[in-house]
Amino acid sequence: MAAEKSADASHQDRGGRLRKLRIQLIFQALELRSSQIRQLDCSCLIVFDELDPSCQYVSMKDSDHKAGAILEAALPVFVRHGFRKTSMADIARAAGISRAALYLSFGSKEELFRAGSERAHAKTMRSVEAALAGDGDVFSRIELAIAAFQRDLIVPFAGSADAAELFDANMTLAKDITLAARARLVALLAGALADAQARNAITLDALKASPTDLAGIIVAAMEGIKEAQAAGQNLLEDTQLFLRLLRLALTRSSQGA
Repeated sequence: MAAEKSADASHQDRGGRLRKLRIQLIFQALELRSSQIRQLDCSCLIVFDELDPSCQYVSMKDSDHKAGAILEAALPVFVRHGFRKTSMADIARAAGISRAALYLSFGSKEELFRAGSERAHAKTMRSVEAALAGDGDVFSRIELAIAAFQRDLIVPFAGSADAAELFDANMTLAKDITLAARARLVALLAGALADAQARNAITLDALKASPTDLAGIIVAAMEGIKEAQAAGQNLLEDTQLFLRLLRLALTRSSQGA
């Protein structure tokens, strides 16, 4: 009996300490707007909402899903208002959550934007890899890969009145992510071109260029075509024209070899 009372007292003491911890974390979340989610153990996170003072326990998977939903909701807000004019309150409204809940996932607008860039680049590179590993000749696969890259990373912002500001914000806040994705794109394109060259589907001898050289030119051209949108150029049409020129150049080189 004494042991049971001791166990109950110990349990109550732990419960009291946990309640105090919860209150402290709530005030920190509301006052400091900390970006750090407080982890209680290896499988659960504690999440607070200013409208609901009780604690909600969600799994890591649910937390990732919530962050993804916030990033999805934030994209059209940035496109509509630009980076500078977008507020965390705007994003919270679009996501259907309180500002306190938003700040528990992302400590600032800059952190949120960077997370969105990282998520978009990761998703895009998976699509690029799938396109280059698919069926069809090397030109068709490169065209699909470039289309995926532009669809996910350029098109969403290209129609915004603040497109230049958004692209600048991305290079300021997520330059390392962006450059790593571009380097990966060059490597993937170079691999596809090298494979086609090994199978005698194309030849680069007349161009005096390596697969990596040509892949770098392709990516640089895509960057130039993106920048030309500010002057009223059409992204899709200009890209298709460039890819037709690429096909023609490599086909002629192959036939002449």
